[in-house]
Amino acid sequence: MSEKLMARWRSLAGPGADPLGRELITRYDEPHRRYHTTAHLEAVLTHVDTLADHAGRPDLVRLAAWFHDAVYDPRRGDNEERSAGLAERALPELGLPAEAVTTVARLVRLTVTHDPAPGDADGAVLSDADLAILGASPEVYAAYAAAVREEYGFVPDDAFRAGRAAVLRSLLDLPVIFRVADLEEAARANITAELDRL
Repeated sequence: MSEKLMARWRSLAGPGADPLGRELITRYDEPHRRYHTTAHLEAVLTHVDTLADHAGRPDLVRLAAWFHDAVYDPRRGDNEERSAGLAERALPELGLPAEAVTTVARLVRLTVTHDPAPGDADGAVLSDADLAILGASPEVYAAYAAAVREEYGFVPDDAFRAGRAAVLRSLLDLPVIFRVADLEEAARANITAELDRL
């Protein structure tokens, strides 16, 4: 159990929320995960902290970051919906107001498309934080791409290449990938290079 992550959770949710924090960390530690791990969660939280001045309600963005990949099964297509549902069930027990729970769940669902509406500052921050790996150095990006392939180890190479290429093209088709983070150029270069390798 990551004590560093627990400390982050405690400072956000309060000491009474420790059982939920431990459950979330355990989920990100599941053995089938190779990229969507506690390291990814820590990276997203760090990026949210960096971009927090752009958010309207940064603590709700942080809560959404905790839940955004809480349910992750690469064999299913409804992970974001199930993660949002987990947030909707768990957060009221912490005393979070209904409107705040609705906001967190909406932000989690937004990670399906990473395409926040104009003026959605909180959505822009979470989306940028979740996709920040795309703008990493080529070496870090290559390790990320390899970890994603490992998570989909059950998918034959041809089918994986086709599916992965579709995901990457959908990102390139966005008018902008990043709303507030200065990672657009590096991300597009990394994605294009991966498409060339596929």
